[in-house]
Amino acid sequence: MDTTLTDPLVGKLLDGRYRVESRIARGGMATVYLALDVRLDRTVAVKVMHRSLAEDPAFVRRFIGEAKSVASLSHPNVVHVFDQGTDGDNVYLSMEYVPGRTLRDVLRERGRLPAREALEVLIPVLAALGAAHQTGLIHRDVKPENVLLTDDGRVKVVDFGLARAIEASNQTRTGVMIGTIGYMSPEQVTSGTADARSDVYAAGIMLFEILTGRQPYEGETPMSVAYRHVHDTVPVPSSFLPECPPLLDTLVARATARDPANRPADATAMLVAAVDAHRMLPRESGPIPSGPVPSLPVPTAPPAPANHTLIQPRADLPNGPAGQAPPRARPGKGVRPNWFLVALAVVMIAAVGVTGWMFSQNSTVTVPELVGQNITIAENQARKAGFQVEIGEAEHDEKVPKGNVLRIAPVAGTEAKPGSKLVLVASAGPKRVNVPNAVGLEVNAAREKLAEAGLLVDDVKKQASETVPRGQVIRTSPAVGNPVKEGSKVDLIVSAGLLMPDVIGMHRDEAEGMLRGAGFDPRFVEQTDGAEPCTIIAQDPRPNAEIDKGEVINLTLSACSVEWHWPWENNGENVTGDNVIVIPNVMFKDIRAARDELRAAGFAVRVKKGIDRGRVLAQHPPGGQNAPPGTRVTLWH
Repeated sequence: MDTTLTDPLVGKLLDGRYRVESRIARGGMATVYLALDVRLDRTVAVKVMHRSLAEDPAFVRRFIGEAKSVASLSHPNVVHVFDQGTDGDNVYLSMEYVPGRTLRDVLRERGRLPAREALEVLIPVLAALGAAHQTGLIHRDVKPENVLLTDDGRVKVVDFGLARAIEASNQTRTGVMIGTIGYMSPEQVTSGTADARSDVYAAGIMLFEILTGRQPYEGETPMSVAYRHVHDTVPVPSSFLPECPPLLDTLVARATARDPANRPADATAMLVAAVDAHRMLPRESGPIPSGPVPSLPVPTAPPAPANHTLIQPRADLPNGPAGQAPPRARPGKGVRPNWFLVALAVVMIAAVGVTGWMFSQNSTVTVPELVGQNITIAENQARKAGFQVEIGEAEHDEKVPKGNVLRIAPVAGTEAKPGSKLVLVASAGPKRVNVPNAVGLEVNAAREKLAEAGLLVDDVKKQASETVPRGQVIRTSPAVGNPVKEGSKVDLIVSAGLLMPDVIGMHRDEAEGMLRGAGFDPRFVEQTDGAEPCTIIAQDPRPNAEIDKGEVINLTLSACSVEWHWPWENNGENVTGDNVIVIPNVMFKDIRAARDELRAAGFAVRVKKGIDRGRVLAQHPPGGQNAPPGTRVTLWH
């Protein structure tokens, strides 16, 4: 089945500008499409971030900033970024379309490359990384999937800065690794930090794989591979491929030293060593070609999923020391540096930036660190540094105080021409929304109204109500109108209607008066059972059941015509003397006061809920009756 036929973006006009023609590839963080820029009538590649990232405001802010930084990086071995933007739920990059295939495709087809050919691929990759490192930009995810071999023989690196944008997302937190496990440096695994030497480490692992056709570490889980990056020394290629030249053993060993201090300082330093090694190799494969990379068949199998960029928990990985540097090449077989070749490499690096030098006339200014400063102070500082300042629309943020700089573009540390535009975006402070009025709505309608305001329903609690119909919202918690953080949870207190009173044990007249007063229709059936005459012995609905006004209440009475005496009476006559006292009449008094009065008089008290008006609506035995101390009196309210 052709997946492009079912992809909802294929055939659509993205952001009113990019007509999506087909899907090129799908990775761990984004999907890449072939598209036509209808404004400029040119073919481009559009990388659309996956929905989980696009819905994260922190990621989108960092993504935009990183995209602008990468767009300013002009280098023949870097895939050029034209534009970035959002269209509804789609966050995208518009990039140079590079016909060809990835280095991963080549390795899948051929298994490995000869030594000279391996360096001929690696050298332009290092040139691209070196140019980025000189501007303060770190790739953080160097791997064969991010190296493109064009149809006309060029080598290009893609996805600069994307891993850094991922670090700003809510998916990222302490104890999480961002990157591709097989190429991650020990410091990225243990602490999440990355600098130019981390890219050098990944380039060394990639060279190992180009030479041997495999990665140095294999494991059943990503964490087992990460563990080995931290605690093991990367083996030299000749341990798997005996014919591998010692020069390349040395290059891999230096680049993959566990201690960053023992690696080349950046990709430019590694480039010098790589050019030197290439010139010192036997020429059985010929010199570095000026034309295309040798044509290779296009593989039919996709790249291995394990090489997708991951957001991977560190779990219980020991956070130990970086360890010792790995062994160098075989003793006695190293090659002394050729200073002519070192100079040649330096000239190559300098040539990369000659065009920029001509335009800038050797005059640049560095973007100052302004994030967190008051926007007015930051604006003045930027103008003094030689920038034209543009104040962007303020954005809400939970951490940066209102009126302080939230982000800048280009980012701090970027070299720019004097008079370049610098955009300052201030924080609008935490975003707060008022709890909307959902009172009187059904639960589902209340959920929708809260969702429209960016809020969620946490819990639905029921409460009896004589005034609000059953199923409708009585109130919210927090209350209507209160300002809360966007995405907060709100409780709904929903009417349960009326609750059926517990009238068992109540005299018929009192029960009928209470129920009719509450709007119910009581109906009675007598039954002889020996209980006190005309008292309720059963009821339907049961006590505390949710009911509506006007509902029929079926009550079973003990027979009303039966002669009956209180246990302490003598043939129906009130007894007198020191062993009996008069039961106080507490009808219509506050339930708590009535209970206290009866207890003070020496009686036990049982309270039952009637229609819950807070006052005594029925009393049994009734007030004025003589009874022994300790007799239990039941009250309904």
